[in-house]
Amino acid sequence: MFIGRKQELQFLEEQYNSRHGQLVVLYGRRRVGKTETLREFCKGKQHVFYSCREVSDQLQLRSFSAKMLREGIPAAKYVNEFSDWETALRCVADLPYNGKKLLIIDEFPYMCKGNGSIPSILQTLWDEGLKDQNVMIVLCGSAMSFIEKELLSEKNPLYGRATGIYKMEAMGYYDAAKFFPNYSDRDKIIAYAILGGIPHYLCQFEPELSLDDNIKKHILTKGCALYSEAEFLLRQELRETPLYNSIIEAVALGSTKLNDISTKSLVEDTSKTSVYLKNLIELEIIARECSVDDGIKERANTNRGLYRLTDNFFRFWYAFVFTNYSELESGDAEGVYEYTIKPSLHEFASAAFEDVCREYMREMQRANQLPFRYKSMGRWWGRTTVRRRDSTEMKKTEIDLLAVSAKHDQYLVGECKFKGRPFTYGEYLDTLAKLSAQKEKAVFFYYLFSESGFDERLTAEAEKRDDLRLIDLAEIVALK
Repeated sequence: MFIGRKQELQFLEEQYNSRHGQLVVLYGRRRVGKTETLREFCKGKQHVFYSCREVSDQLQLRSFSAKMLREGIPAAKYVNEFSDWETALRCVADLPYNGKKLLIIDEFPYMCKGNGSIPSILQTLWDEGLKDQNVMIVLCGSAMSFIEKELLSEKNPLYGRATGIYKMEAMGYYDAAKFFPNYSDRDKIIAYAILGGIPHYLCQFEPELSLDDNIKKHILTKGCALYSEAEFLLRQELRETPLYNSIIEAVALGSTKLNDISTKSLVEDTSKTSVYLKNLIELEIIARECSVDDGIKERANTNRGLYRLTDNFFRFWYAFVFTNYSELESGDAEGVYEYTIKPSLHEFASAAFEDVCREYMREMQRANQLPFRYKSMGRWWGRTTVRRRDSTEMKKTEIDLLAVSAKHDQYLVGECKFKGRPFTYGEYLDTLAKLSAQKEKAVFFYYLFSESGFDERLTAEAEKRDDLRLIDLAEIVALK
């Protein structure tokens, strides 16, 4: 059963229903579900779906020729194989279809790798007539650096020709949770914390198995698909995998600043570490996160900001599989889970819970159900007032979620607690104390998110205040 991707499918349908020729570029990291989405889009439509392989240019042309000629184009009466790419690609206009003539070229970078002139050939054909035909060509690829820096760059022949460019991202929580309809609200959050929004990873878990059994069977057992997935993907995309392993492990275990990552991974030169981190950012495994109120100058400084793993599965794998590799190689999946993973799993999921709360906020803004429209939203850190019993002091701290209006005259402060106990009134007072200096010139609202509800005093306080919202796990999960 195909799940999610409504926005992507709507985009493709709009392109397909256009009366003009369409040249669409769809790209994204490996395993994000591009091929499955395109196949879902093609259902009920006459089309050619060609998947490129890493083979020689001659074999690629032969394979593409066979695919096109099987569709019954006029050239099939005279040739068994096209002699060149110009002739082969031009024949898309000859497909004997009613309506749009649809051609999908999956993993297009492989085709270009075998023959660097293909973008130029396609550009010439597009300019000379294909753009005026009732055709839709979709170029799909996982090599994001190639797509962004070469195929779509200003110096490339196809620059400015694409009628649609769509970068597919990992699924959000609300789509990912649909893979586990029978899980409890808590286990849906934890499953998302482990697998993230990558469909290939989500499909490995069996929804009828418990979360514990799925982890042991489909991640910790040697030979299963997810056991070596992280290392396999790194070897495909990068060289010097031992160094990348050390850097990712350092971030997964809590090192977030450049100097700390260098020290932990034993890479003495921070400038070298920056290069490795930049490559991991391009693969969307790691992101450099800035405080929500940082300006352009601060964001441009690579020494500022915090690095975090954006891929939940990589974070889980490096925190628990990579660090227990010897035991897992010997077949001790049960022991690693019971004594290492299970005691830490709830705390591990708290970071992903913050991401879910931010997604909840985006959905609420889209539905115009927030007290104001925010311009920016994210984590905040810096010096602010911190409550100490009956007094306050200035100290470095963080705010899980801060949404700020365009004029900086309205703030929404959010705190997220994924713990096995209720959010307390004292913790609310801690939240209330933060950013007190801004309260003279701005209106503040407070959204408190909790896995385990709220204590009686806080619940009573919320009933009296219009600027305070209490949001429990059931409400978060049931939003969509």
